[in-house]
Amino acid sequence: MILHELISYDTLRVIWWLLLGVLLIGFAVTDGFDLGVGTLLPLVARGDVERRVVVNTIGPVWEGNQVWLILGGGAIFAAWPQLYAVSFSGFYIAMFAVLFALILRPVGFKYRSARESAKWRNGWDWALFIGGFVPSLIFGVAMGNVLQGVPFRITPDMQMYYDGTFFGLLNPFALLCGLVSVAMLTMHGATWLVLKTEDPVEGRARRWGMAAAVLTTVLYALAGLVLFKLVSGYQLSSEVTAGGASNPLFKSAEHASGAWFNNYRSYGALMLVPAVGLAAPLLAAFALLLRKPLAALLASAAGIAAIIGSVGVSMFPFILPSSIDPSASLTVWDSSSSHLTLFIMLVCAVIFMPIILAYTSWVFSILRGKVKADDIRNGAGHAY
Repeated sequence: MILHELISYDTLRVIWWLLLGVLLIGFAVTDGFDLGVGTLLPLVARGDVERRVVVNTIGPVWEGNQVWLILGGGAIFAAWPQLYAVSFSGFYIAMFAVLFALILRPVGFKYRSARESAKWRNGWDWALFIGGFVPSLIFGVAMGNVLQGVPFRITPDMQMYYDGTFFGLLNPFALLCGLVSVAMLTMHGATWLVLKTEDPVEGRARRWGMAAAVLTTVLYALAGLVLFKLVSGYQLSSEVTAGGASNPLFKSAEHASGAWFNNYRSYGALMLVPAVGLAAPLLAAFALLLRKPLAALLASAAGIAAIIGSVGVSMFPFILPSSIDPSASLTVWDSSSSHLTLFIMLVCAVIFMPIILAYTSWVFSILRGKVKADDIRNGAGHAY
């Protein structure tokens, strides 16, 4: 037997669907607090020293955290090439905006303290705010559009065409999902700041974090209600061979009201996922109130994982539905790379993922402790 046939094609597809979710959650949990800190920078820090304290909480770790975004993009490219083709072409302008904002972040870190000018530093601080707020919003807007379906079609010769516009992405439901994302990552950034700073920054971050946590639960519940009542989901209307060829045109699918809740009706235990998404942010707010920063950070991370996970659970087996031709929608069963490619990638993931996790854990262990204003004033090892 050929080695890669030890794991069936359909099993590999599910594994890589799960791994894609893990990578997206890994990015949101790690780099998410970086984005949240950037968003909070003008709100929790007053004066240059306090802003340097805030910047130094994420300056040494943001590059490592962003590895998860690179891994996620690489996984989409290699494991789900049709998803990569549609999303990276259809969302091109949105992704360019994200890229521009993410470029502002390292530039802001390196340049803000290069001059003593208050105007110069204030300008770069606002650049860091943009680098946190804009990606947080756009990632959520993208998720909202995925849930509604993206206007693309596939010709019989497998050419893919995106028929939408950038401003079409900015619809009410997608913007609501964008606000969920902003609130969620702001909460996460606030819990990180409470863990890593001292008063007065810590106190301000605690207040903003509690507000953002409650707002996350409220907006997430509202988005779920709108999704159930007003947004048509998608469901398969023909049999699909789970281990068959990667051709989306071999199946039939259709719009159906409430279809994104079918998996919860069939498997009641899955309701635990959105339940955690609703409860964990409130637990984070409660932990902040009790001045338990580590518990708040862990609860915030759990909430992020559940909120993102609930999207995957709701949509399975769909990965990217088509709003203009539901039968051209991409699913787990018909849009992956070959059996051999998925197996080789899995071997690489089994080897390198533990190394990445071990290195990340070591870095956070080395950098544990609070960033203190006195150390910033005395130049005690803080570079930003």
